[in-house]
Amino acid sequence: MDELKRLKKDWQENQKFPKLSQFEIYKFLHKKSSSLVKRIFVLSLIEFGFWTFISFFIKDNEAQQRFDQYQMEHFTIPLIVIGYAVLLYFFFLFYKNYKSISSIDSTKGLMQQILKTRRTVKNYVIFNLVFLYISIVIGLLIELNNNPDVVMLTAEFNSTGDYLIFYGIIIILTLIMMALLTALLLGFYFLVYGILLKKLKNNYKELQTIEADTD
Repeated sequence: MDELKRLKKDWQENQKFPKLSQFEIYKFLHKKSSSLVKRIFVLSLIEFGFWTFISFFIKDNEAQQRFDQYQMEHFTIPLIVIGYAVLLYFFFLFYKNYKSISSIDSTKGLMQQILKTRRTVKNYVIFNLVFLYISIVIGLLIELNNNPDVVMLTAEFNSTGDYLIFYGIIIILTLIMMALLTALLLGFYFLVYGILLKKLKNNYKELQTIEADTD
């Protein structure tokens, strides 16, 4: 929004130019908002490609190969299919938001589309976090029940009656890992999407001013 403020200031300070009209401000905000929504769509695809590359990169490491030996495909495959299906749905929404905002020709409609886009991005981030938590819990349960070393360790704690301590340690470590991953992902999403959403929010506020002046 600094760009729009500078534009307004230049027009106000330079008397040679006529006053910047509300329609011209709307056109500027419309173009800028459309560009921001397009960037959100493109960045979501780049992010998807990045995480897909990472998943293939770690597919052949020792931990993943050991996990594959558990033959838990009846759990992991449905989880992966659901995850990809929901992600494809969000990509469709991002593209739909871009096409919709590009064709809008009213201030109120543009405001509504900005709010819709912001809501879509927030739901996208929430889904990714929830999906991560579910994946961690399922992965942990599979390891606890199939990893020979973990099964042996569990049996030892059960034999001494200290199984509550063992499971307490597991839960605490899992929660710490979730907290760290949440902080990392939220920081990542803030850098990737947060700045764009903030600009959209500023556009929305400017459109509110235009809408109020026309009432």
